[in-house]
Amino acid sequence: MPSHDIAVRLPLATPGLRIGLLGGSFNPAHEAHRLISETALKRLGLDQIWWIVSPGNPLKDHAALQPLVIRMTEARRVAVSPRIRLTGFEAQRQSRYTVDTLTFLVRRLPGVQFVWVMGADNLVQMPRWRAWRRIFTLMPVAVVNRPGWHLTANASRASRTFERARVREAAASAIFEKPLPCWVMLRGPLSHQSSTALRAARPAATMKSV
Repeated sequence: MPSHDIAVRLPLATPGLRIGLLGGSFNPAHEAHRLISETALKRLGLDQIWWIVSPGNPLKDHAALQPLVIRMTEARRVAVSPRIRLTGFEAQRQSRYTVDTLTFLVRRLPGVQFVWVMGADNLVQMPRWRAWRRIFTLMPVAVVNRPGWHLTANASRASRTFERARVREAAASAIFEKPLPCWVMLRGPLSHQSSTALRAARPAATMKSV
């Protein structure tokens, strides 16, 4: 199990790297997180993707939230790929808002080409996030399809707001050369797994084993 000090460090990054950022509670991490990451790595020509394991989503109940180090340990087992790096640095900065995290990274690592990566379900919920429009002005955004969310995401408020900034999927890797705001919707392998369903299944599994 990684120590707390290791958990809150930023991964190493050098100027010129293309790095995807996938944030969330990862409570727990699962196959869909990995598939979203693999799609982004391949389709956007990324060097790495960072899983930013949050100290806690401000929009969610924290009653069932596992400690950060436990969630990172589980996430490491799921991630598999050495190009998927884990960090819980938000805990050290005492920040839980995506816009604050991305602003910090852009200022801290100005030579790195970042892209915010998220599932299509989060695009639908995005207008509930703090200063959500500003996220599109900080870095490109890549939205990866999730089962049952494609049509809803395309019709969402965020999609409509930035309709003119959308890049064709066939030109996805060009988002790093486009002026901001700039975003793309990606299709790839799908998984129906979700953290909510996995948490709900854990008590049942424990009871069966007693």
